[in-house]
Amino acid sequence: MDTPYGSGPLPVWERPEPQPRAAPVPLSREKIAATAIRLADAHGLDGLSVRGIAKELGVGPMRLYDYVTNRSELLDLMVDVVYARIAGSARDAGWRATVLAVAHATRAAALDHEWFADLLGGRPHLGPHALAVGEATAAALSQAPGIRGIEDLQRALGALNAFIVGAIRREVTERRTARATGTDEAAWQASHGPYLTRMLDTGRYPTVARLVHDGAHLDAGETFAHNLTTVLDGITAGPHA
Repeated sequence: MDTPYGSGPLPVWERPEPQPRAAPVPLSREKIAATAIRLADAHGLDGLSVRGIAKELGVGPMRLYDYVTNRSELLDLMVDVVYARIAGSARDAGWRATVLAVAHATRAAALDHEWFADLLGGRPHLGPHALAVGEATAAALSQAPGIRGIEDLQRALGALNAFIVGAIRREVTERRTARATGTDEAAWQASHGPYLTRMLDTGRYPTVARLVHDGAHLDAGETFAHNLTTVLDGITAGPHA
């Protein structure tokens, strides 16, 4: 493809689908992505391969390369399917309701598809549904009080996304750790209780001791909602001295 910006292959979003063939199995990018998502949900991204997807679809691996040229394009398709679900949450409401809805939908999608969390926080996702989510979030946040120009908006989006990605990745990591070890957070804390008690009894960690002794066990969903509101209030409050 020749463009004013140079030559290169068309991205997967702009390439037409190959002509459908009935035999041995009709394929489409939508069908390939759905199968890949199902396998990634079950086995994670490390267990995802073109060969495995082809076997699941009942076709030869080379046939998939008519639709995606490499693993990166496959991941792009999978990610944008998830973003389609998130985009559906961005209704025409007030700016704050829109931002909150997108954030909560992103968390819910990542908890249903844990591999999605692994692909957050890197380079921007540029599929059509990802761009729709980005547009809805940026447009809503641009209407917030305290956002007076493009630099304010950039900083606000950066802070918001940093919180969302960090919170989601931490929650998914905790879930995976509990499964891998067979020990949930409460059991892990109980097993380390005697050691922690001895350390806190030294008096060297008084604030940590208060958190351990007086702090409540916080629900992950409620904590996400509370902290999201706190971050949103902070980044839309206007410049600080």
